[in-house]
Amino acid sequence: KIKKEWLDILEETKKNKILLEKCKKDDLLCSPTITEVSGDAFLNEKITIKEEKEEKINLSLEWILELPDNLDVCIAQRNFEGAVDLLAKLNGYLQDKPLTFSVQDLRAKVDPRLRHLTDVLVFELSPDRSLRGGPKATRRAVSQLVRLGQSTKACGLFLQNRATAVHTAIRQLRIEGATLLYVHKLCNVFFTSLLETAKEFEMDFAGNSGCYSAFIVWSCSALKMFVDAFSKQVFDSKENLSTAAECVKVAKEHCKHMSEIGLDLTFVLHAFLVKDLKTVLQSNKDIIIEATKHRNSEEMWRKMNLMTPVALGKLREEMQNCGVRNFDQFIGEDCWVNISYTIVAFTKQIMFFLEEALKLYFPELHMVLLESLIEIILVAVQHVDYSLR
Repeated sequence: KIKKEWLDILEETKKNKILLEKCKKDDLLCSPTITEVSGDAFLNEKITIKEEKEEKINLSLEWILELPDNLDVCIAQRNFEGAVDLLAKLNGYLQDKPLTFSVQDLRAKVDPRLRHLTDVLVFELSPDRSLRGGPKATRRAVSQLVRLGQSTKACGLFLQNRATAVHTAIRQLRIEGATLLYVHKLCNVFFTSLLETAKEFEMDFAGNSGCYSAFIVWSCSALKMFVDAFSKQVFDSKENLSTAAECVKVAKEHCKHMSEIGLDLTFVLHAFLVKDLKTVLQSNKDIIIEATKHRNSEEMWRKMNLMTPVALGKLREEMQNCGVRNFDQFIGEDCWVNISYTIVAFTKQIMFFLEEALKLYFPELHMVLLESLIEIILVAVQHVDYSLR
């Protein structure tokens, strides 16, 4: 009897297990259907919401319908301002609107025309198109690119255009006559162009302070272009110290004028010129030393006889111009001067060297100039010391 009860319980347990497994299978089959139904419901709800939103955006306005064609007409007629105005009007209208299918479709029609307009404006800024009119010739295209949100591109193209213009202007300068005359022309052309470019840049990019760093970099690059032309004419042609000093003085004066608009490039000019100026100073130092040694070899330590009062007066004036204010104490009776010719010649030469070198002076040249003067004076002192032995 007990055995029979156990068998009944076991049989019932098996039936319950089979029934439970069957229910689990039914649940698995039923759940995807439920999910699918809920997914379809969500999608339908989303589409319904989009349709409701789309109904709120009125794209059937006449000016919107005609916008693509009007853009084509404006670009074809080079009415860039009109084209940008239309785009600005559209952006303002769609600013707070959702991105519905109809808006996307409209954008798909407008975007290619926007790219075409940008390409046309970029072409307008190419050097071949706008070199002749100066910086102002680029204003129209630049201003429209800025309005289109292309400030960085406009800035780069504007500066590239001006770099080509400056290079062309420098290259077209005729090298004729005295070097100083050429340098005057070169400075006038370059610094006038730089000033005009700076003023135009400030006008075109007044609201884009981030572009100013690009202009500073461009200015330094343009100044390097100027220095290359300047050095080629002044230093490579082996001009004397006096001419070189006058040329550098002219360049520095023009450069200082740029500080009136807040653009001080003097230190950049110094940095570009320092190598050539050191070479010039050392070259002239060597010339003076050689001349001094040659005169020393013929030194007789005799007084100078100027023969006539006119000649004496001329020498007195020359020495005073050199900075020797007490020259009268060396004048003897009649037209004699109690100094040898060698000393007079050396004094004139070293004072002339110092005067011209000071026209070139800036802090980076201090030690070079000082060492050159010391070396020249030592040659003269050593000769005197040798003569006294």
